[in-house]
Amino acid sequence: MPGHFRLHGAGRRSASGALARPWRHLRPEAGWTRDGDEGVEATEYRKEASAAIVGEDLINRFRASRRDKSRAVLEGFHALKHAWRFHAAIECVVTRDRELLARLCRALAPDLEPFATEHAVDVEPDIFQQLSPTPPDTGVIAIALRPAVSGRELLTSPRTAPLVLLEHPTHLGNIGASVRVAAAAGAAGVVTTGPHDPWDPAAIRGAAGLQYAVPAARVDAIDDVRGPLIAIHPEGETLSWGAVPSDAVLAFGSERRGLSEQLLARAEGRLAIPMEPGVSSLNLATSVAVLLYTWRLGCPAVRRKAEPEREEG
Repeated sequence: MPGHFRLHGAGRRSASGALARPWRHLRPEAGWTRDGDEGVEATEYRKEASAAIVGEDLINRFRASRRDKSRAVLEGFHALKHAWRFHAAIECVVTRDRELLARLCRALAPDLEPFATEHAVDVEPDIFQQLSPTPPDTGVIAIALRPAVSGRELLTSPRTAPLVLLEHPTHLGNIGASVRVAAAAGAAGVVTTGPHDPWDPAAIRGAAGLQYAVPAARVDAIDDVRGPLIAIHPEGETLSWGAVPSDAVLAFGSERRGLSEQLLARAEGRLAIPMEPGVSSLNLATSVAVLLYTWRLGCPAVRRKAEPEREEG
């Protein structure tokens, strides 16, 4: 079957835990013969050595992909599932449990099963553990190309749905969860400022790979903005139906500091999420969800588009 082979965690490990090159330990007394034919033990050594070489190459490939701005590391089944559904160019799929992957496909994503069955590469658990700082429990990880998305263009292009702007978010999981909400609600995209990239593997994991369903990008600074810039702020006008324009840029502050004074000064309006007395704040992704669904449920055109067609009679 194409793409189906097994990598064994062969080879000794150095003090740092890296795979040593086991072929250095092959000796004539291990089974080599003078005429070049290999004995049984030597053949097994060579097989293990080859697997270790491929395993080490695979580890290095995933490490390099984490630093490569043109690629995305998809950790877990749901990230792979959504990347596949939204037409990502998937370069590599690795699993430590092919049977588990097949069960997940049958239960959650039958559309993914033919691709996963043909292209997934099997590795032993000790190799799989080295492909991610937090190996996913679903036992699958992949590499895909990132689409070219310009945060500056997202901010300045015409839009028919709100754009989410996250100013200096501090938690990659919250960035990912915000992307996930934006994809579900039909937002125009997600733009972040600050050091954290919405395409970081941890953010992709938090979004379940839905960066492939909604444009997401980071910008160094906010220059021009098209459409009303609305700050989500506790001192703003109370959120209500119809309060979120479809072409708005909705600005959310960081989990700790809120929005900067500079961005507040630029905002054309402020909206506040109504909360019970004594409750001071909401999680970032929850706030994003409240604003986007207030817009979605208050916009008749969007509601009609989302409603299933009903047969008459």
